[in-house]
Amino acid sequence: MANELTKTESGMVSLVESHELGDVLKPLIKEIHLFDTYVAGTTHLKDPEVLEGVKAGDMLNLRREDNKFDDKAILVLNDAGQKLGYVPEKDNVVFARLMDAGKLLKGKVISVEQKGGFHMIRIGIFLVDF
Repeated sequence: MANELTKTESGMVSLVESHELGDVLKPLIKEIHLFDTYVAGTTHLKDPEVLEGVKAGDMLNLRREDNKFDDKAILVLNDAGQKLGYVPEKDNVVFARLMDAGKLLKGKVISVEQKGGFHMIRIGIFLVDF
């Protein structure tokens, strides 16, 4: 049956059908560096051991939180979804507005320093754009 005709799909439809959607979109994603700051509230965590695994280069998830102390609160979470702390209140106004408008923001660990019982985690904040 070497002379049979076969239909092949080309273009984006075939890409989506044959790969994970994330693999298709990954080359189209741009991360735009917005700001450098630190993770606030690391001394108030219920499980401070989560900070032991944080290292430079780790990607972080940022998520808005309904918080009675700060109406612009942004949680900083590791890849496993564990709370590391918050974007500092003094820095979160613009980022909260972007997130409330539907923009996706991510964090990336720049450095980690331990000073006694305190962890200074410096992070970069990025806008993920398509």
